[in-house]
Amino acid sequence: MALERRLENLMQIPIDLSDPQAEKLRIEAQRLGVEPQALAAAAVVDLLNREVPDFDQAAEHVLRKNQELYKRLS
Repeated sequence: MALERRLENLMQIPIDLSDPQAEKLRIEAQRLGVEPQALAAAAVVDLLNREVPDFDQAAEHVLRKNQELYKRLS
């Protein structure tokens, strides 16, 4: 029952990766002995737990890097 309550509080976010990115994620996950989804989730948690300046810099970098993609998707 505790696990069910914990799962209810999770946010699921689909992430689009290019084929090379997905392959790199699979390889790294296999190297670490975890599922790719678990590795991706851990990376997001790590990013969110960083100090604010690091997070802000990372978020700004991602937004700048993917600005054209976001325009096409909107």
